[in-house]
Amino acid sequence: MFPRQRVGISIGNDIAVQLAKSGAKVVGIARTKDLLDKLKSENPSIETIEHDITDWKKTEQVITKLGPVDLLVNSAGLGWVKPMTEMVEKDYDELRLFIFTLNTKALINITRLVVKDLLCRKAPGAIVNLSSQASLAGLLNHTVYCASKAAVDGFTRAVALEYGPYNIRINTVNPTVIMTDMGRMAWSDPKVGGPMLDKIPLKRFGEVRDVTDAVLYLLSDKAAMITGHCLPIDGGFISS
Repeated sequence: MFPRQRVGISIGNDIAVQLAKSGAKVVGIARTKDLLDKLKSENPSIETIEHDITDWKKTEQVITKLGPVDLLVNSAGLGWVKPMTEMVEKDYDELRLFIFTLNTKALINITRLVVKDLLCRKAPGAIVNLSSQASLAGLLNHTVYCASKAAVDGFTRAVALEYGPYNIRINTVNPTVIMTDMGRMAWSDPKVGGPMLDKIPLKRFGEVRDVTDAVLYLLSDKAAMITGHCLPIDGGFISS
């Protein structure tokens, strides 16, 4: 199951398509019909549900009706860039309603629902949350986004500890800049992307498949001993 919110070449879209190709029964959830139509056109076997996951109670109804969910990828997210000292109260109210509600609260809600079902069925499961390099290192003018993703990492570690004894694994992937449609638009200008590339030992930004492959690994039995881990997909940015 793949909650996802954006249109275009996206990480969530590619994960869904590649898992379906691997034989998984995939359900994609998004509030954007264009994205769901694109996903369906790429693989008609994928079931799609148009829904805004920030609606806590309605999300509970949607997830409950799905039936058993063994693998979960929480991929929905929004960014926000602004110098911290320029924030006003209205900004905070909007951030609370959109950034934290989507990046953190909705992720917690869906994870809660899936884990409850796994426990009821006494079934193993694997969950991967899409976090960010921004949770592991400060990024200029990304203060609120960094905070929302750091919350995802902390939540992931705590849930991994709590439900590891039930063979429910939960990890995050923490990508650097990834060349989605939005990534190319925002970072292709050398004046913008150059300083970031200078800090990446591999001297390139990530491609969508770099993230997809890591997520599929963490969902698989090949990662059976990995839980509570935040995996940087950053070309060495964090370690350099």
